[in-house]
Amino acid sequence: MATTTIQVARETRDHLAQLAKERGLSLGQYVELLAKQQPTAAQRAERLAADREALRTLTGCDISDDEFNRAPDVLGNIYRIAAEKVRAARGGAA
Repeated sequence: MATTTIQVARETRDHLAQLAKERGLSLGQYVELLAKQQPTAAQRAERLAADREALRTLTGCDISDDEFNRAPDVLGNIYRIAAEKVRAARGGAA
């Protein structure tokens, strides 16, 4: 595998090196791990298209991309409701 050099501030290099060491990885391995965890815009779009197609297949509903885009943020609403319940349980601090 060919390698290359990436220039970053010394503080950034040292921080990444410490994080890598704590995980038992070399700095190069850790940077590769970080890169693999962050999909590109094209990869996210591909994943979204595949997920939508899987949902269409599983449900038998021909939902258009526009309909998906206009759908409510169900997961976001669940997080909001859960956060409200936690705040209420802790004494109502908003």
